[in-house]
Amino acid sequence: MMDDERNRQPVHGLLADGTTVRIRTVRPADHDQLQGLYEEMSPDNLRLRFFAASRRSAAQAAERACAPPRPGYRALLAEVADHVIGLAEYERTDVPDTAEISLAVAEGLHHRGIGTLLLEHLVSAARADGVSTFTADALAENHEVLRVFADLGLSTERRFVGPEVHCRIRLEEDEPYLTAVEARGRTAAVASLRPLMLPATVAVVGAGRKAGSVGRAVLRNLRTGGYTGRLYAVNPHAHCVLSVPSYPSVAELPQVPDLVILAVPPPALVAAAEECGKCGVRALVVVTSGLDAVQAAALRTTCRTHGMRLVGPNCLGIAHTAPEVSLDATFAARHPRPGGTGIATQSGGVGIALLHGLGRLGLGISSFVSLGDKYDVSGNDLLQWWETDGATDLALLHLESFGNPRAFSRTARRVTRRIPVLTVDAGRTEAGRRAASSHSAAAATRTTTRQALFTQAGITATRTIGELLETAALLQSQPVPGGKRVVVVTNAGGAGVLAADACAEVGLDLPALGAEVIDDLLAALPQGSTCVNPVDATAAVTEQQLQRCVDRLMRYDGIDAVLVVLVPTAVAAATGDDLVRSLTRAPGRRARTLAAVRLEQDLPVRLLPAQDAGCIPSYADPQAAARALAHAARRSEWLARPPGTVPDLRGVDTPRAHAVAEAYLAGHPEGGPLDPATCAELLSCYGIPQPPWAWAETEDDAVRAAERLRGPDGRVVLKAHWPGVAHKSEQRAVHLDLRGEPQVRAAYRDFEIRFEGLMTGVVVQPLAERGTELFAGVVQDEVFGPLILFGLGGTATDVLADRAARLAPLTDLDVHDLITAPRCAPLLFGHGGRGPVDLEGLEQLLHRLSRLACDLPQLATADLNPVLARPGGVTALDVRVQLLPRTAHDPYLRRLR
Repeated sequence: MMDDERNRQPVHGLLADGTTVRIRTVRPADHDQLQGLYEEMSPDNLRLRFFAASRRSAAQAAERACAPPRPGYRALLAEVADHVIGLAEYERTDVPDTAEISLAVAEGLHHRGIGTLLLEHLVSAARADGVSTFTADALAENHEVLRVFADLGLSTERRFVGPEVHCRIRLEEDEPYLTAVEARGRTAAVASLRPLMLPATVAVVGAGRKAGSVGRAVLRNLRTGGYTGRLYAVNPHAHCVLSVPSYPSVAELPQVPDLVILAVPPPALVAAAEECGKCGVRALVVVTSGLDAVQAAALRTTCRTHGMRLVGPNCLGIAHTAPEVSLDATFAARHPRPGGTGIATQSGGVGIALLHGLGRLGLGISSFVSLGDKYDVSGNDLLQWWETDGATDLALLHLESFGNPRAFSRTARRVTRRIPVLTVDAGRTEAGRRAASSHSAAAATRTTTRQALFTQAGITATRTIGELLETAALLQSQPVPGGKRVVVVTNAGGAGVLAADACAEVGLDLPALGAEVIDDLLAALPQGSTCVNPVDATAAVTEQQLQRCVDRLMRYDGIDAVLVVLVPTAVAAATGDDLVRSLTRAPGRRARTLAAVRLEQDLPVRLLPAQDAGCIPSYADPQAAARALAHAARRSEWLARPPGTVPDLRGVDTPRAHAVAEAYLAGHPEGGPLDPATCAELLSCYGIPQPPWAWAETEDDAVRAAERLRGPDGRVVLKAHWPGVAHKSEQRAVHLDLRGEPQVRAAYRDFEIRFEGLMTGVVVQPLAERGTELFAGVVQDEVFGPLILFGLGGTATDVLADRAARLAPLTDLDVHDLITAPRCAPLLFGHGGRGPVDLEGLEQLLHRLSRLACDLPQLATADLNPVLARPGGVTALDVRVQLLPRTAHDPYLRRLR
């Protein structure tokens, strides 16, 4: 255990039953507790741990764990309320990159996930220390510890030697391991949320006797909302509040509540939370706002110390409409109606708007959580709850910050396979990010990174609350369209044109109809109808004719959705709600997605009950309908895709890359831009192709390098270099197409004169062949991790900003999206008669850049510009890399915020 480990901050995690434990490194003061941990074991468990039932083994084990720090040894313990309940250790062996582990769990606390959680943290620490393999010896009869090793999700080999089993565990962070960690995390998170979401007893602290207080409003909603459990108020000045029995303090309640809502002034908040913790309360909802930094830190510490899950502070409250609980612990003006939509929002105002909007549509909620400042319970927690609650079929999120985006992304990718997940993309502008930061203490999140997260996770991101509700109405009422093909049917030609424009603008297709379908439609519609797409049924169309038209289209395999655009006429008496409802009267008409636009409609979107079953979304504006259909089509496309895989790469030397980065930072403790030689060495560790080059610090060196590197046509390139140089072309720090010694000398002298006192040397390269100039880069986001960018390169890259972005690690599908998303993509596939570039080489470059970014947390930025793509290969012609002194952060390690 190294000195820095002694000072590492403790973290908290959840056991399988939802209990909060603290994980930290062992300190000398832990000796007595650790010895007691072993001494309290039964003789059988003591024998299984030490292969003998000697009490002396307990003292020796405690002394070893608490000994002075020594290289190659680490010990982590788990504790609850300052009581040690488990210990995990490793010590390096003589075998390179290998360490032997041991594990101990307190008597009577087995089967709760203590050992597994400790081992996950030990695995993460070992990887950071360069350990790739654990070994462990156990008695063959020690089935429990052998099961713990087998269930970790890591590749484990067993070898029986007499009565013992020798285990060898590989520490690769592969998909099976991450999936196993996720499954354990989901079980623990859901268990920890039960006292919050399904409490048997609730108390409201701060429920005033006078009207107008937030606590009183929450208590009223709980009472009038039909809460099925026991309900108490805490008010030292009243025996009863709103007909609910009141007590002076939480400690004096007749039973310990599962959930307490705190609506007290900030100065009294921490003391109230501490009292709840000491009494055994399992969950808090804090509606109080305006905490200062000291109060905020104390609230977090109190909740972690006592193992309470926390919603808030600065929140609207929570609601759960399951009949067995009927919980409305909010101060909203109306009770939410039961339904299948789960809502998590950081903004109470947005939460109220969503509740009102869903209610107006006739849609109810399964649960609602106003996250507020999100000190603990997060969107990730709620996604896991909705995934397993059996009641939620649609999730709506409004998140202004992300605590662990990569873990959130993995959870969302899994959940969105089962239910649609929609969000409002808040903070798209600098002004919006500033407002989000001041509103909910949210970290500013770059628009590009957030959009990449949503895209990769399959989350439907809308720009407004209205658009979110419009899309939710379609997804809740109609089957998801199989694709983007839409046919517009209208009784007014001009309205049909508007709808066609709206569909095309959001990327939907309006295919031409087949001859047989056109004949059928002409036979069903009034004379003068036009049966192209849009289908103009004319103002003379009757209800029955429109029904037959829609019925025929809904059975047509050449389309995915029908959008009916209506204006009121005197011909069809049912041209309102009844007409829209009648469109699905016949059996089988739901085979395609159906939506309506009624230009006279007063509300932006309505859900009209269909005459056969379900509902039809009706919009007041064609653009709203088109946006909803486009979101649904993109969801269909995402669901049809396989999850994607991160490929194994040959020729990657990660240890050497770490050595390069560490050597640079040892000489530059504050970090900075790499010189060309170090850049080239780092890229070579990942097999990223570069042209031959030479470094020259004198005019004669440049001439000799040019003679050695010139190609068949004898032309070379000189690039001036100094630390931090950027945009060489703009600064005229590049001389191209140099032939012969005189031109090379003239170019070098020009650099010397113009960059005197600045230039440290020049890079000499052969002149590259013609090709498509691209950009590939990395930005290491402190919250989201590495973001890979790709697009048009060269001197116009910043002006045109033709780029796509995805979060690393990149799957094969992510790389495909990166290559095809920019506007310049046709150039890569042979546009204009030229052959396609080396697409496989381009894919490999992006995968290798992604691996480099994931391997090195010190990589702050990397710019490969231009990357020259030709049919014969892909080459990074110019590279800029900046390193900063950052430590590795395991985004998938199970820990609370």
